[in-house]
Amino acid sequence: MTDLAILTTALTKRYPGGVLAVDALDLRVGRGEIYALLGLNGAGKSTTIRMLLGMIRPTSGAATLFGRTVTPDAPALWRRVGHLVESATAYPDLTVRENLDVARRLQRADAGSVARAIERLGLGPYAGRKAGTLSLGNLQRLALARALLHEPELLVLDEPANGLDPAGVIEIRELLRDLARNGGATVFMSSHILAEVDLLATRVGIVHRGRLIEELDSDALARHRDPRLQVGARDLASAERILLAAGFEPVTAGAEPALLELRDPRALQQPDAVARLLVEGGVPPTHLALACETLEDHFVRLTSQESAA
Repeated sequence: MTDLAILTTALTKRYPGGVLAVDALDLRVGRGEIYALLGLNGAGKSTTIRMLLGMIRPTSGAATLFGRTVTPDAPALWRRVGHLVESATAYPDLTVRENLDVARRLQRADAGSVARAIERLGLGPYAGRKAGTLSLGNLQRLALARALLHEPELLVLDEPANGLDPAGVIEIRELLRDLARNGGATVFMSSHILAEVDLLATRVGIVHRGRLIEELDSDALARHRDPRLQVGARDLASAERILLAAGFEPVTAGAEPALLELRDPRALQQPDAVARLLVEGGVPPTHLALACETLEDHFVRLTSQESAA
C-alpha cells in the first residue's frame, strides 16, 4: 500500500490557443497531510484540482490517488474521495436534509451519515430549510457536509472557507485539523485566506503560471513566523564581521537592498546593543527593525519576484 495519497508526475494541461494552465506539475502528498496549494488567480490551482478529480483530462503527465491512476470511471476510487470544487451548489427546492439524503444514496453511505454530517457542520437549525434560501456561508457548510458524508480518506477542497464568517472559518479549521490528526484523512486544498492556511496546513505548495515554484513544510512555515532583527549597513560585509566577532550568527536575507538577519534572543531583546556594537565598530546601521514575515508576506514577495523575472 502506498503511503502517498496524491502523486502527480509532469502533470500538464494546455488549452486550445496555446494557454498553458498547468506546466509539468510534480506533487507528492502523504497520507494524513493537510496540503495547501496557493497561487494567484489563473495560476492553475482549480485546473490541478479538476485533473485530480478526473473532471478534465491532462494534456500530458499523470495523476494517481492512493496509487491508482485517476480516471472518471473508477467507483472504488471515488468512494475514498470527498470534494468541493469552486462554488458550493445544491438542489435549491430540496431541504438541507433532503440534499444530503440524495448524496448519501448516490455515495452508498450508511443511513446515519446524514445526521452525523448535519451535526458535524452545525446545520441542525437549517436542516428543514430549502437550500435555495440559505446564506452563502450555510450553503458552503452544506457542500462540506456532502463531501464528508461517506467518511472519505481524501478531501479535495477548493476554497473551503468561502463565504464563512470568522467563527465559521475557525470551526472548519478545527474540523479539518481533527479529520487529519485523529481521523487519518488527507486534506488537499486551495485557499485565498493565507493567514488561515498558515494556521492549518502542514505543507504548502506555491504555484505561479502553472508551475510549482516553492514548497514549504511545517518547519519552514514556523521559521517564517519566527521574529528576527533585520540590520542594514552601507558596508554589509564589515557589519557581518563585527557581529560574528561578537558571537552573533547573521544571515543575509534575500531582500533589496540586502539585509542581515539575527535570530539570537540577545539581539531580539536588546536591538540597541546591536546598534551600539556597529557604531563603535565604525559601521553604523542604516536599518534596524524587528520583523516577522507572514505566509502572506512571503507569498506576495515570491510571486512578485517571479512575475518580474
